[in-house]
Parts: sequence; C-alpha cells; structure tokens
Amino acid sequence: MEHIPSFNALIQKSIIDNWDRDALTDFKGQTLQFHDVARKIEKLHILFENSGIQKGDKIALCGRNSSQWAVAFLATLTYGAIAVPILHEFNAEQIHNIVNHSGAKLLFVGDHVATIIDPQAMPTLEGIINNPDYSLMVSRTDKLTYAREHLNELYGKKFPKYFRKEHVNYYVEQSPEELAVINYTSGTTGFSKGVMLPYRALWSNFDFAVSVLGKQIKPGDRIISMLPMAHMYGMAFEFIFEFLYGCHVYYLNRVPSPAIIAQALAEIKPVIVVAVPLIIEKIIRKKVFPKIQNNRMRLLLQMPVISKKVREMICQEVLKAFGGNMYEVIIGGAALNQEVEHFLKRIDFPYTVGYGATECAPIICYRDWHTFAPGSCGRAALHQEVKIVSPDPQRIPGEILTKGPNVMLGYYKNPEATAETIDRDGWYHTGDLGTMDADGNVFINGRSKNMLLGPNGQNIYPEEIEDKLNSMTMVVESIVVQRDNKLVALVHPDMDEAKNMGFSEDDLKNIMEQNRNGLNEIIPAYEKISEIEIHEEEFEKTPKKSIKRYLYK
Repeated sequence: MEHIPSFNALIQKSIIDNWDRDALTDFKGQTLQFHDVARKIEKLHILFENSGIQKGDKIALCGRNSSQWAVAFLATLTYGAIAVPILHEFNAEQIHNIVNHSGAKLLFVGDHVATIIDPQAMPTLEGIINNPDYSLMVSRTDKLTYAREHLNELYGKKFPKYFRKEHVNYYVEQSPEELAVINYTSGTTGFSKGVMLPYRALWSNFDFAVSVLGKQIKPGDRIISMLPMAHMYGMAFEFIFEFLYGCHVYYLNRVPSPAIIAQALAEIKPVIVVAVPLIIEKIIRKKVFPKIQNNRMRLLLQMPVISKKVREMICQEVLKAFGGNMYEVIIGGAALNQEVEHFLKRIDFPYTVGYGATECAPIICYRDWHTFAPGSCGRAALHQEVKIVSPDPQRIPGEILTKGPNVMLGYYKNPEATAETIDRDGWYHTGDLGTMDADGNVFINGRSKNMLLGPNGQNIYPEEIEDKLNSMTMVVESIVVQRDNKLVALVHPDMDEAKNMGFSEDDLKNIMEQNRNGLNEIIPAYEKISEIEIHEEEFEKTPKKSIKRYLYK
C-alpha cells in the first residue's frame, strides 16, 4: 500500500487551488465559492476555539443537505474534531440517543430538526447551533455564548485587513488511523451502531473515485447532491470527491420529489448522477416506459434493421431525462430491478451498479459502465480485497468479506459487535450473500439475515423473488415474509395508477392474484407464494431507501 497523504491537507489544497471557483450551491438559493467556504470555516474554527472545543471532541450535525451543512462538516474535520453526521430522517429519540451515545459537545441542526428535538434529553451538549445562520439555539457555557456574540469582532482581530489564501492553515491528522467520523448506520434491523471511520478510509474512497472518474470529471464540473450527506454513500461520492476535485455541488435542500429531481437534472445538467435504485426506477417507469410501451414502438423494436436506431433514439431520450451531459449513472445502496436493468442494458445506457457499506466508507465493489457485467455490482474497488466464503464461490452463495484501508476501526463503544464483524485477519464480514465469477465480478443474492429456509432446508433469498414480483402489473414494491412455513408477499401497488384507471379494491385483488399465479409459474416450487397482501401505504424505509424489513412480518 502506498503512502497515505493527509486528508485535511487535501481539503486545504482544494480550497487554495480553486479559490475563485463556485463550490456549493443550495438549489434555487445562495452560491458559495471556495474562498467563501474558507472564510466560513475560519469563523467556525474561531467559534470552536473560543468556546473551549478541543481536538478530538465530537461535533454532531443533523439537517437536510445544504451548503451550510457541508461547511460545518469541513470545519469540524479541519479543526481536528470528530464529525458525527446524523440522518435528519431519524426521529427525535434516535437523534437524542446518537448525540448522547457519541458524547458530542456541539450539535448543528437544520430548520426541521430544530423543531422536533428536546435539548433537555441531551444533557451533555454544550450548545445547539442553527445550521442556516450559525445562531445559538441553546448555549450551556458562558464561553460559547461570548464566542458567538463576539464572533465577527474576534474574526476582525485575527484578520484585520482581509482573509487571504495564505491564511488557510488546517489541522493535519497525526496518523491515517486517526478517527475522523462516527457514522451511525441507518439500521434496517433495529437501533443503529456508531461506525468509526478513520482518515485513511475517507482518503481511500477519494483515491478510488479519482482512479475511476478522474479523467471524466474536471474542476468546475457540476454535480447534484440528492442522497443524504449524513450517509456515507452521499457524503463520499456527491460531496467529498467533488469538493476535493474542485467541482461545483448543488444541494436539493428540500424533499427530493421526482418533479424537483427532474427539474434539477434539466437545469444543472450534472456530469455524473449518483443515485439509489428507487430514484432510477421511478424516472424510467414514469418518464420512459409509457413512451415506448405502445404497439408501434414494440413492433419497431422487433425489426432487426430498425431496432438499433430505435434503441439509440430511446437511449438519447433517457439521457435527456438525466440532463443530457453525464458520463454515467452510478447506482448503489440496493440491487437494481432486473426488468429496469435489462432495459438499460438493451439501449446501451451508461449505467453501473456499485456495492458498499457504511463500515467501508462506503465502497467495496465497482466497475466502469463500459466493462460492467449486468446483474453484478462490479469487482473489488481500488485498495480493497473481496472474497466469498463458500465451497464453490462461482455457484454456491456465501458471505461476502472485504479487507483493506476502507474498513472501519470498529463500532464506537461496542467491542462485542466489532469482534463479531471484523475477524482477526482484518476481514470485514458484510452479512451479505453472493457469488463471484471467474473475472471477479460479485453478484449479490441477498442479506444472510433475510435468508429463509424452505420446507426441505432449501435456501430462499426473498430479494430474488421480490425482484420478479416488482416487475409485474401494478406492483411498486414488495416484501416476501414467511408465516407458518408458507411464503406471503406484501405488496404496495401503484395507487395513483389504480385511481386513474378507476380500479376497485376487488380489481386490485384480482390483479395481484394473477400476478401470484404468473410468479409461481416461473420460480421453483419451494419458493411459491401462497398469498399476496395489499399494503396501500408505502413501506417504511431507511434513508438509502431500503425497506425496514424488521417492521413487517
């Protein structure tokens, strides 16, 4: 492994090198250039220093994506404090638990979070700072109150003339093993754990991004941040890589509805799109499929001479839906629906599917879209090793293990869980089941925790059944559960479409019964579905849009 440079030094270098470029924009709001970011970081450093924050103290951040959130995060690391990003989708109790468990001294909050939290439930906090303007919501020390009230004065004393490039001088981590971030998992199976990520993991993910996208992306290029920055997938590949590379990041600082996403893609025309499958599938099903699923188009697609031109035309339409300027769409967080993936491959659309985990900050596997094997999630990423624990890794699914600088230090204050997850040889046990072909491409079958046993001990991967079911008539999403040794599918139908078509409850039941019969014809006998239950409401999800399975039995 080569020498690992200082991550904070890379932040410093990017700010100086890109001083007058646009850095961070709140969509339909303010733009900060790199020198603006530097000034704001400096002010926060003065606030930290004068309020008694020490190197190694924890600073929590909880709010929607915004330029101010990004600044507070960068200021935390470059001061030498440890960042604790918290997903704003968490409820008040979860936020309180994470703040208390991490021992954070300060908490930055967005507008929404400020209205739901109870400061009394977080007694060890010294202060709560409003993210939009860094005003004090709560101050429990005279030092913090004084520092905030006199911040402009203290800044003026430190820089009596004006703030210049040469004033930028950040804390340099003492070792690549030094703790940078504690990121609490979204936790589809219960309460989240604090993943301790060292500086080497942040650097290694950045270095990987440079190796695969460095030639396609250049300083000044634009990117949209749709995923929560408090989740490592969004933080690493929609913020850190781009900021260190001198790109211009736009934040959708509101609920990223399909309409807002479509508008932002059209206006910003990002150079890459990083997304979870749900977003991609919604765009394809709502914007593209209705245009091509008519008899005329189907006929043209069957004609060998015409088909290629039609596919190229469709691909251009899909590219247009993503802004028309991107190198590729990178999909991660969960498996892509097979019907959608087959369609994208058929039209030669530039997409790829990556694989990762919070515990790897996050990347484990990836492949550029030109060499990506459909159905896989790529090969081992730069700096990482990947293996399958199986007597026949090409044919028999086994647990996916990975080793390398991306892997976490462990779970904060939880040595038992750490020992269960990272073995003595340094391999991180993902809990995912998969196979690996002769070329090293990894194919995921599902979570080991989700695996069900068939009547004769057969391994049943519910995700594989769900994928087929999700491609059927009127099905938006589904979960397969086991009840009394029988498999039951819980289905959330397309209720908007049902309303438009004037379908009654009985009509929906009949459609789902047809789906059940059709599904059972194409899957093994031990995987057959005995019943479909209709759920009118969407299933509850984690921020990376995985269904919270533990809520549904």
